[in-house]
Amino acid sequence: MTGISRKGLPSGTVGVLGALVIGLSTCAPAYTLTSAVGPAASEVGYQTPAIFLMGFIPMLLVAIGYRALNSAMPDSGTSFTWATRAFGPWIGWMAGWGLIAATVLVLSNLAGVAVEFLFQSISILVGDPSIADIAQNKLINIAVCLGFMALATFISYRGMTSTKIFQYLTVIFQMAVMVWFVVAMFIGAADPANTEGKMPELSWFNPFEVSSFSAFAAGIAVSIFVYWGWDTVLTMGEETKPSKGRMSTESKAAMILVGILVVMYVGTAAATVAFAGVGDGPTGLGNSAIAENVFAALAHPVMGPAALLLSLAILVSAMASINSTAISPARTLLAMSHYGALPKSIKKIHPKYKSPYVALMLSSLVASGFYAIMRFISNDVLWDTITALGIMVCFYYGITALASPWYFRKTAFREGVGSVISKIVLPAIGGILLLIVFVQTTIDSMDPSAGSGNNIGGVGLVGIIGVTVLGIGVVLMFLQSRVSKPFFTGQVLRRVDASEATGTVEVFDDGL
Repeated sequence: MTGISRKGLPSGTVGVLGALVIGLSTCAPAYTLTSAVGPAASEVGYQTPAIFLMGFIPMLLVAIGYRALNSAMPDSGTSFTWATRAFGPWIGWMAGWGLIAATVLVLSNLAGVAVEFLFQSISILVGDPSIADIAQNKLINIAVCLGFMALATFISYRGMTSTKIFQYLTVIFQMAVMVWFVVAMFIGAADPANTEGKMPELSWFNPFEVSSFSAFAAGIAVSIFVYWGWDTVLTMGEETKPSKGRMSTESKAAMILVGILVVMYVGTAAATVAFAGVGDGPTGLGNSAIAENVFAALAHPVMGPAALLLSLAILVSAMASINSTAISPARTLLAMSHYGALPKSIKKIHPKYKSPYVALMLSSLVASGFYAIMRFISNDVLWDTITALGIMVCFYYGITALASPWYFRKTAFREGVGSVISKIVLPAIGGILLLIVFVQTTIDSMDPSAGSGNNIGGVGLVGIIGVTVLGIGVVLMFLQSRVSKPFFTGQVLRRVDASEATGTVEVFDDGL
């Protein structure tokens, strides 16, 4: 086997709408924005909408490259598989590790946010503000977090069909509440009684108003996090229904998803800045005490008695996203194991539910352990993991985007100007931009004031997380190369370009 092959996942179970809903659930607008608006505003202030808009540009360029690669090589391994085919097993392995590391970081963050909003929802419901403070108890926090992780893993364990039904319900609820919340913030910004309120200005959407390139890069890394997750849709390429048009089912869903996200994120950023301002007051975005969970502070001032709905929306958003986000690392782990880049035991598919249950449980256990450790190390674990996550996303997205121009470098020019632009030029620009941001933010994150300001020995905790996670990946890769020689010598996934693949059978079934 030297090409792409099936892995035993059920085919034809998810359509465009189902894939779109799962993608929205993974991106989790309610959870994502409450976690990201504060860190972004701390870097760029009133230019937060501009940064969210600029973060969309490399995401769009990467999405175009992803679409081309997915059409040529549909595979649940996505970044791992495509980078391996384009650049070889070593770079491909690290791209897969980057994706897995990013999702482990965000799974732990999601569970942490779910814990906070669970106790906040209860406190609002019973009218006792002290209940919300229970989330600050480290042991209780970790115990409830592990419970959330276990529940979400169980839902994913039962397969894609049960996952899809769960996502429909949660996405409809959180999207409806978020629209209400955004409209209420714009109305509140115009209220004379709101001394921090300010009507949006065109300068807020101008990225050139950002004070420095370091601030710009840090803001971009955070804004890329808010869009991150749409590629989960593409990991379902082996499970989606056949498409009647030229574009595959999962590619259609991914492109629609990216469009919805940019409108919602830029609009919400503008509304939040307009209502709260960037000062350091109780609800100001310059207040470090609320930075890692902005909407918790804004819920009651904006929505009054309906604050419970926002709290519940973020709670179910985080819960649903834990469930749907687990799809991506599980399927990447499945693919890496299937092609021999990881131990064979990871690739097991449940005989009844057809889910990669070993990979699911492995990613859930690692995420749970990481959160428990970080909760004791950092007082602002949610802020620090979000910033570190941005570094990981830039790393593996950058590699994946560059895989497109390299893989299609010989065939795109024969297909015409459109192919050159969509398969070569745009993904190359996106990939280079993301790798530049990756390098800049990694360097800046070593500063002890980076992120929340937590540091160890004068080195920023965010930088330590980023470098340590990538370092662990390098060590594991070299250890695995000693027992997985067929993969690392190119005998399993052969390094090819599109011209070599043309006219050959690319998809095999190995009987799993």
